[in-house]
Amino acid sequence: MNNNNVIDIKDIKVHFDIKRSLAQDIIRKNKIILKAVDGVSFSIGKGEILSLVGESGSGKTTTGKAILQLAPLTAGSVDFLGEEVRQKDKAFMKRFRQNAQMIFQDPYQSINPRNIVLDIVAEPLDVHGLVKTEAEREEKVRIALEQAGMGPVEEYLYRYPHELSGGQRQRVVLASSMILEPTFVVADEPVSMLDASIRTGILRLLLELRDKKELSYLFITHDLSLAWLISDRIAIMYLGKIMEIGKPDLIIHKGAHPYTRALTAIMPQPGVNKRTERVILPGETPSPIEELKGCKFSTRCPIAKDICKEIEPLLEEIERGHFVACHFAKEI
Repeated sequence: MNNNNVIDIKDIKVHFDIKRSLAQDIIRKNKIILKAVDGVSFSIGKGEILSLVGESGSGKTTTGKAILQLAPLTAGSVDFLGEEVRQKDKAFMKRFRQNAQMIFQDPYQSINPRNIVLDIVAEPLDVHGLVKTEAEREEKVRIALEQAGMGPVEEYLYRYPHELSGGQRQRVVLASSMILEPTFVVADEPVSMLDASIRTGILRLLLELRDKKELSYLFITHDLSLAWLISDRIAIMYLGKIMEIGKPDLIIHKGAHPYTRALTAIMPQPGVNKRTERVILPGETPSPIEELKGCKFSTRCPIAKDICKEIEPLLEEIERGHFVACHFAKEI
């Protein structure tokens, strides 16, 4: 374990039992298990942005929630600043909750429509009992809103969410997440529901906060081109597994997993006029309920062989800092 790492996760799994009717139980005696996250390991250093990229349903959000203990771990461990996260230790969990925050995807659902902006942003302070007076509470909210680019603050303190635009709502969510001055933030598709012009401002703000406070981010996105622009490393996820992880340029220009290459083939690149044919993957992503032997990507992989359908490849380092889970990574 690297002492500079803020987060170390090792072989975490999040499995859910699927509820069935009595008739289904009689027909099928074995439990139906949905493997949302199925053995994921990575670390995030101080001030680092690791982007987790994949299709919808690949397990990205569940991974982020599992790290923050918002989804129950079936197996594996999460270390925060060198200590294993212990849910039963109330004192530890209180410190962990203050230092690890989440920015949710939908700013229209992640804040209470009945509260004014002042109370929304101050809620973490109230929950943790960190302020003693109303004046101190309001001052901290003002500072958080200013850092989130909500100025002049007086115009927003007493507004309700329905009086704000989508970009303003997301800035309120950011202010609420940052008011405790966390060390680690899970940003779950924080700009996917915003217009392109507003998106740029939010991303710039996230990067500025990272530089000022040495924040570490797990940035969850389906947009590989966005991950390329803002990340220190990129992890490619498919059906609950990490397929490839490495520096952005390695992933984009030297991707060694067939799934990564399919994603980069359809990715727009500034100044590049692509004339090559796009890689179209056959079939659909299998259900995470299905029991698949071997590599989970083998059902759609254009180069899959018999070994791929029998033996699951391990995530191995093919060059410094570049890890791939593919039997034929070095050949690619």
